[in-house]
Amino acid sequence: MTEPSRPDVPAVPTFATRDPNSPDFWDERFEHGFTPWDQAGVPAAFQSFATRHTDTAVLIPGCGSAWEALWLANRGQQVRAIDFAPAAVDTARAQLGLHGNVVEQADFFAYQPPFTPGWIYERAFLCALPVARRADYAQQMARLLPPGGFLAGFFFFGMEPKGPPFGIDRAELDALLAQHFELIEDEPVADSIPFFAGRERWLTWRRRDSRQV
Repeated sequence: MTEPSRPDVPAVPTFATRDPNSPDFWDERFEHGFTPWDQAGVPAAFQSFATRHTDTAVLIPGCGSAWEALWLANRGQQVRAIDFAPAAVDTARAQLGLHGNVVEQADFFAYQPPFTPGWIYERAFLCALPVARRADYAQQMARLLPPGGFLAGFFFFGMEPKGPPFGIDRAELDALLAQHFELIEDEPVADSIPFFAGRERWLTWRRRDSRQV
């Protein structure tokens, strides 16, 4: 038996866990191989940004299969990828092989990385969080990044009756981040997977100096 699905995503198996705040929710999906948000590769906008910031330590929260972490690690860049779902961490470590030590099971909202990140990469993390956690997301991003650091990646827009993904209105995103960040890049995405096509943009937010907030 499957739940109804949109034509652009695979049929959804019946899952026992419905709360995305729980690691069990994500474990079930990885264990069933149901990860329609997984690009199974590295997007062009990510590669472009990364090649312009090769000396920057990167934190990837909600890393899932961690394709981007593997890409960075293979190039010798300092990276730490985290996920709170054990099945996601197992998947990422298996894929990263000799670089598996860059993946860690952790709760982003209580996490302290082993370095000061110059860039936190956003990809399907904010939209995986229940709406009630959005203010916590903005506060933790601001806490982890130093002045001049980047919150950069793909942001998913539009309102969904239920999720995940939980799309966000553009004005709401701007209000959420503007206190601590300034937007310096806003670009369309040409290589979205069907799950996100037409509803995501590459945004780069630069951490403001706390003395100016």
